[in-house]
Amino acid sequence: MDLALPPELAEFRQQVRTWLSENVPRTPRPPVSDEARDFDVAWQRTQFDGGWAGINWPQEYGGRGLSLLEQMIWYEEMAWADAPYIGVCFVGINHAGPTLIARANEELKTFHLPKILKGETVWCQGFSEPGAGSDLAGLSLRGEIDGDHLVVNGQKTWTSYAQFADFQELLIRTSRGNKRHHGITWAVCDMHTPGITVRPIELVTGEPELCEVYYDNVRIPLSNVVGKVDDGWSVAMSTLSFERGTGFMKDQVETAREIDQLIEEARTRVDRRGRSRISDDAIAERLATARAEATALSAMGLANITRNARSAQPGPEGSMLRLFYGELDQRVKKLAIDILGTDAAERFNGPKDPSRVWHRSFAQTIAAGSKDIQRNIIGERVLGLPKG
Repeated sequence: MDLALPPELAEFRQQVRTWLSENVPRTPRPPVSDEARDFDVAWQRTQFDGGWAGINWPQEYGGRGLSLLEQMIWYEEMAWADAPYIGVCFVGINHAGPTLIARANEELKTFHLPKILKGETVWCQGFSEPGAGSDLAGLSLRGEIDGDHLVVNGQKTWTSYAQFADFQELLIRTSRGNKRHHGITWAVCDMHTPGITVRPIELVTGEPELCEVYYDNVRIPLSNVVGKVDDGWSVAMSTLSFERGTGFMKDQVETAREIDQLIEEARTRVDRRGRSRISDDAIAERLATARAEATALSAMGLANITRNARSAQPGPEGSMLRLFYGELDQRVKKLAIDILGTDAAERFNGPKDPSRVWHRSFAQTIAAGSKDIQRNIIGERVLGLPKG
């Protein structure tokens, strides 16, 4: 099997590499704040102006209309160029936008997609609730039809960057029946609508990245519904398939890069007895295992891209990628602590203490569906096993 890139893709990679070398910001991304929002949207606009936003988005909405393989090359080169974290643009670029492309009407796509690509609007995700996190079908945010609007009341939580968002992909309970997956509606919510209150939640690292969001008689036009009223579960599954399948492509590449960096660190860093860290058999074995697993992750990613190229949206196989990546990332971050020690102040694409990065990695097996939910999806929808 020949895995070498054809000449046109090798040329594309070189174009990406050249542009990034000339345009990646030289200053670090600020901590979570208004300044971080400004930094993120400015970087997104730079990509758009350079012709590098929405590599695989349709051209009629501002994208390049290229393949997922070219999108993967872009993410690979972004990781190796130390390009900034996507930050507040994550939801809009990685799953709200793709969901609109796959499921929304032309009016919503024409209005929202170019603004997302240009960094003109920031999106957040209104899925999880205090009583409905991994059990998403248990959501209870209420929506009642009043004329040509939905009137929404209730609460969402763990909403990343809600304090900076202009729009939200919102799941609403619009009716109740015998099946919990029925009666859910996926709608675009303008975060500047009267009745919305956002309360930031401070993480263990001290950053107010997540939020609680409260809705008090918030009126959402029915024209903002994606799909149909009461039929939003399938739209939500589209959103989650993008989040689990393609939303973390750059992160997967960065994990492999971090492992290579740690191998070099282990060769040069010494312990109290003056021995290189890599001479410790346990450390060497963990590094070798991590490197092999990163290679496996890359192969899984390529297989996923091949499947997705034949479909309008990612399938449930993305859960395999999401689960494996999340657990591998946690092991790599813990390995960094053991090799570098907490005194190493600059690692992982910016001035971040490894202990802070390690603490944040605990979310990797919770976000986008917990590891147990991912295993259920893999068992039931990929392997065809009976429900437990």
